[in-house]
Amino acid sequence: MSTRRRFLHAFSLGTLAAAALPCFAARSAKLWRIGFLAPRARPVSLENDYYGAFLKGMRELGYVEGRNFVVEWRFADGKLERLPGLAADLAGAKVDIIVCVGTAATRAAQQAAPNSSIVHTGVPDPVGSGFAASLARPGGKLTGPSANTSDMGPAQLELLKIVTPVLSRIAVLLNPASASHAAYLKNVQSGMQKAGIKLVRVDAQSAREIERGFTLMAKERADALIITSDPLFFQQRRQISELAAKYKLASIFGFREYVQAGGLMSYGHSVSENYRSAAAYVDKILRGANPGRLPIEQLAKLELFVNLGTAKALGLTIPRELLRRADGVID
Repeated sequence: MSTRRRFLHAFSLGTLAAAALPCFAARSAKLWRIGFLAPRARPVSLENDYYGAFLKGMRELGYVEGRNFVVEWRFADGKLERLPGLAADLAGAKVDIIVCVGTAATRAAQQAAPNSSIVHTGVPDPVGSGFAASLARPGGKLTGPSANTSDMGPAQLELLKIVTPVLSRIAVLLNPASASHAAYLKNVQSGMQKAGIKLVRVDAQSAREIERGFTLMAKERADALIITSDPLFFQQRRQISELAAKYKLASIFGFREYVQAGGLMSYGHSVSENYRSAAAYVDKILRGANPGRLPIEQLAKLELFVNLGTAKALGLTIPRELLRRADGVID
């Protein structure tokens, strides 16, 4: 059994046990205060955003917002340097638990509130990042669902090869501040070398740098684009989709929301599943579980989405076999 799936069964059994006790929230007279620390900007509608899956997960477990829990939201607006101050703010607010999005936010919360229980989401390598002693028994005060995006590169490369007739150069959009992108780059570069494809590395840490990056892609005559999973790139997914269309680049991302914004394809983990899982961890900890003894769930579900309208605009034909495999197709 792969590392990705190894602890899923154990966690699933615990999740079933939690589902059998949804009345805990109804019985509790305490108003739980949950901190939520995210690198991206606050969405226009929390309910319609993937963060809404966290709130939905809490409701499914019997919690009623405003009655027995409130969320203290903190958003860094894509500026990672703001995370330590926001984490300190949550520590000062004496929240009962902190939910963190990504490695940078988790590290900021761990440093600002070392004695607080923390549920991390979107951390590709909790052990390698120093947050956990092991997936089975994290230790300390941190746990949560994890999505290993570093091994997505080869699969995303193969999908691009299927839909793009000629591939000699592929651009990879990276955030150099991300701790997980080095492993991703190593994996995808290995696949490109075997296929005789040149990798064009493009670094960006802001919307302006993303735009400059596409100018570089054009200069390097890139045929396609892989966008690594990153809070900034997710926040700027519409900008990236529009630029990819402008420069006639076939593109692939890790999440379906990118395809919904006009990108060609996505292949990766379900973001909504990630945040619903986070709610299950929060529930367990509020009921008294030790976070250090809650196994870190490696999300197993992978999904493929395709935008046929974008494919048509790029002059690409998506094979029927690929469309049959897709979890969702946007016309």
